[in-house]
Amino acid sequence: MENYYQTLGVNENATQDEIKKSYRKLAMEHHPDKGGNEDQFKKISEAYDILNDENKRKQYDTQRKNPFGRNSSIFDEFFSGGFHTNRKTSVPEKILDIHIGAIESYNSVEKIIKYNRNHKCDTCNGRGGEKQICNSCNGNGYTTIQIGTGLFTQVFHQPCVSCKGQGQTYKVVCNSCNGSTVISKQETLKIKIPHGIGDGQFLRAQNKGDYLNGNYGNLLIRFFVENENNFEKRENDLVYHSFLNIEEIQRDNLEIPHPSGTLSVKLPKEIDTSRPLRVKSKGYNTNGLGDLIIYLNLKFTKK
Repeated sequence: MENYYQTLGVNENATQDEIKKSYRKLAMEHHPDKGGNEDQFKKISEAYDILNDENKRKQYDTQRKNPFGRNSSIFDEFFSGGFHTNRKTSVPEKILDIHIGAIESYNSVEKIIKYNRNHKCDTCNGRGGEKQICNSCNGNGYTTIQIGTGLFTQVFHQPCVSCKGQGQTYKVVCNSCNGSTVISKQETLKIKIPHGIGDGQFLRAQNKGDYLNGNYGNLLIRFFVENENNFEKRENDLVYHSFLNIEEIQRDNLEIPHPSGTLSVKLPKEIDTSRPLRVKSKGYNTNGLGDLIIYLNLKFTKK
């Protein structure tokens, strides 16, 4: 079983915040658009998809501690009496990470995203070339092995190495896709960001993923919300960090460049920078109405 903790470079007791920080660092380092390894990037994304979800993480930890439990697919295949060659293959969903600002999340802006996508090869119509029956397994997709002797003999099926369980090999390989059945192309997609979307949340674009075995999978767009123009998103609250000099902090009102329009907030007579100001109902309107939290930071140059 893949060690997702090792993939993300964290220990098994890592907090969700530590997992998220490690993922962001590795994703930036290995992203294909920045010269990284695509296979490694997919492994990192798969690991984060499991460990970032508390329920999936619990199931994963349970299975790691008991890899031969009844829920293990390895266990089921070993005692099923054969290798399943007719199992329906689903197309994995393609995960695309994008970074947006806290204000972009608030204003539900439209964004144009570009990503590399595997399309069906037009030259071979997604077949990869001209196929023939595999000589190693006679088209069965598996080979038979015998373990033990006498009364303790057991017969098992294992995937054919020559055809990788497909039952066919290429007689003539397509020159365009080299037998992969797909051609990678850059895709452009226009999306509208839902108001208040937060870190790790997804949007699903039907049939906008990669092509595999005659079908197109879905595209999962995963969002990461970053600080923008001194604003940040904290759950349902919109947080603003103001930086004031000595003259500004003695004024009666503070002008806040709120995404919905400038707000004039009355400053208290007693300024305590350790206690933020709160403006009710000026946060994100998702699962309830959040507030605007204002942190007063004093910043000036001594003479």
